[in-house]
Amino acid sequence: MAHYAKIQDGKVVDIVVASQDHIDNMVDTTPGIWIQTSYNTRGGVHTEGGTPLRKNYAGIGFTYDQLRDAFIPPKPYASWTLDEDTCLWEPPVPLPDEGTYLWNEETQTWDAVEAE
Repeated sequence: MAHYAKIQDGKVVDIVVASQDHIDNMVDTTPGIWIQTSYNTRGGVHTEGGTPLRKNYAGIGFTYDQLRDAFIPPKPYASWTLDEDTCLWEPPVPLPDEGTYLWNEETQTWDAVEAE
């Protein structure tokens, strides 16, 4: 069994777990195509040492970029840029190594979150 993403107009609208035979023979009258995605792929790396597939595991609302053959998550903030190697969004300032932080788009900084 594998994971497949339904792509309509370049966007992921559904994800299913099915066999390739099921995908090839199912009756689906809605527009779009089914493309395999790997649950274990993030940033172009397979977490279990296998072969990465399409840069990232697809999620509903992700974009499928045919030229990169990659699933790209929604852009979280206007200031973030796409890393061409990982197809993940990167902040203009790196996340600090220790502690818990939230991105502040207005100040372009990471704000520390106080532990309760």
